[in-house]
Amino acid sequence: MTLNLFNNWPVRGLLLAILLAMAGCIGGPPVQEMSDARQAISAAREAGASDAAPEELRAAEDYLDSALRNLTRKEYGLARDDALEAKDKAVAALATTERAASSDPRP
Repeated sequence: MTLNLFNNWPVRGLLLAILLAMAGCIGGPPVQEMSDARQAISAAREAGASDAAPEELRAAEDYLDSALRNLTRKEYGLARDDALEAKDKAVAALATTERAASSDPRP
């Protein structure tokens, strides 16, 4: 006789509950991603990216604006993607700014 756990109703219920919980985590608003993007943009601005890497900083801000628009439309997947892209662009702007500062001959 074989034991098939999927024919066991309590096991099915537990598996369903786990899947629903996981789906709820995936489909919610990208709160952490939005926060990370805002912090990265803020750090890039404070480091001087407005002068040293204006195009990269502007791209980060544009992606964050798009993420906010998608968030208001409850397009959470798109908002998450844009927030992640905003953070990446801000990190790139910060790196460009730091490279420019390290190669600056001023004391």
